[in-house]
Order: sequence, then structure tokens, then C-alpha cells
Amino acid sequence: MRKEAEVRKNEILDAADELFGQKGFDGTSTNDILEKVGIARGTLYYHFKSKEEIMDALIERYSIRLLETAKEIAADKSIPVVERIIQVVMALNISGGSSKEIMEHIHRPQNALMHQKIQKVIINGVPPILTEIIHEGIEQGLFSTPYPYECMEMVVAYTDTVFDDDMIHLTNEARASRIQAFVFNVERLLGVESGSLMYMMKMFDSGNEDRRNGNSNE
Repeated sequence: MRKEAEVRKNEILDAADELFGQKGFDGTSTNDILEKVGIARGTLYYHFKSKEEIMDALIERYSIRLLETAKEIAADKSIPVVERIIQVVMALNISGGSSKEIMEHIHRPQNALMHQKIQKVIINGVPPILTEIIHEGIEQGLFSTPYPYECMEMVVAYTDTVFDDDMIHLTNEARASRIQAFVFNVERLLGVESGSLMYMMKMFDSGNEDRRNGNSNE
């Protein structure tokens, strides 16, 4: 019975996820979700008391997926160390479809606690994943730092706020400047030669460009 309840709960979340992406959070009614899943209202309310509660559960699910994706990238030894770091950081940027609705939802003033929750997941969960990659880089002679965890904590905290379009709106020129400054300082944090990581700029900006295009195409 517990397994069946979990399956039904995920069906509701999957349906809501799709509908929020298509019609928006405000444009989706609980009736839409009921029809999509093919269940009675009582069944829906057994799992979720409101549409807002469904959204909160989706945010929690996305948080878990963010960390799982980051771990998968970090574990792929076929990807060079520096590229892996960038891919993990870029994986934190969710956008487009229902993700766009999720980001809009958590940035509403009344949902400040939910925003804080997902930020806490990222700030606490991602630096340890990146630190493992830094240790690899140190062993390979690429990096030299006595503070691998603290370095990655700074990187995550910065990218999760400054490069979040909903937190800080940047012009293309300002974004390019931030990326250059970011790479400049990461080089110092990791103890590598000045300019040796500047090729990161193209990779990092490419990821941001893809994300911005995704937003504009919605």
C-alpha cells in the first residue's frame, strides 16, 4: 500500500510538473491536475492539501535531482577536472518549462522560506561534491590550495546568487565582466598561474547563453 501511495504521489507531481510548464502555476487549477492524472479530488487531497503544497514537493524533488546530477558529473572521470567543475556549477541553473515556474514561485515574497530551503540544499550539498574534484586536481598537480572545501563554498555561493537571473539582473556586458572577475579569482583561490583558467570563460558563458536562450524561447 505504501508503494502504491508513493507511485500515486509521483504521478500527481509528474502531472503538475508538466502542467505548470505548459500553463504556468497560476494558470493551472487543481481540476487540471485531477483530469491529467485521472483521480478523484479526495485522492489528490490525501497526498497534498493545496496546489502550493504540490509546488513545494516539486521544489524538494528538483533539489534532490540537482544534487544527483552534480554527483553524476563529478564521478565521470572521463571529463577533465576543470571542465567537470564548470559542468557541476552549471547544473545548478534550472530554467525553462516547469523549472521556470518553480523559480518564479520561490522568488515570490510569500515563499521566502522555500527559497531559503533550496538555497540551503545547494550551499550545503554542492561544495562537498566539488571538493572531491579539487582533491583530484591537487593530486594531478593542477591546483594548490590548503582550503579546497572553502574555495568551492565561495564558488557555489557566488554563482548561485550573482548568476541567478532572478536574483540579480545583469546586462550582457556586466555578465561578461562578472565571469572574467570570477575566473580571475578562482585562479587565485586554487593557486594556479594567472590566465591559466581563462578558457573557462567561454565554457561558462556558453552555459549561461544556452540558459538565457532557453528562457527567451519559453
